[in-house]
Amino acid sequence: MARAVAGDGAAFAELYRRHVGTVLAYLRRRVADPEVAFDLTAETFAAAVTALPTYRAEGPFVGWLLGIARNTLLHSLRRGRVEDAARRRLGHEPLALDDEDLRSVDERATEGAAGLEAALASLPTEQREAVLARVVDERPYEEIAAELHCSEQVVRQRVHRGLRRLRADLEDAR
Repeated sequence: MARAVAGDGAAFAELYRRHVGTVLAYLRRRVADPEVAFDLTAETFAAAVTALPTYRAEGPFVGWLLGIARNTLLHSLRRGRVEDAARRRLGHEPLALDDEDLRSVDERATEGAAGLEAALASLPTEQREAVLARVVDERPYEEIAAELHCSEQVVRQRVHRGLRRLRADLEDAR
């Protein structure tokens, strides 16, 4: 991660290879068209490249990426189209996908979803609920604590432990 933040393209390429399936699975579950999921994934990683200097390593890199993916999706839904500003800033041309490419997108999304779902399922219930509420739904700790009838500190601890375990499980699966 430190090498990618410092501008090492090969290090970012490795991060991309590790996490593209997870990001694609996240987006594919939220949009019906695999081509749109692919475009959103590309824009997510382009935005991540441009935002790398702001990455603070306070949580797993994949959580940060999923936050960017969520924001990219929401922005695109508001605009009624997939934005391509980050891709254009990087000077990348859009890719045209054929039927084989679209099948590959769906396969990669399925693989990423299966790995993420298995890792989530392996978490204790309290950690899984806290991670999903905080990372996927981006809800505030205070709200999650009220729902789970515990303190914010307990929620923070559950999220931290859950993310640490998810990171280890997903890295072991690679």
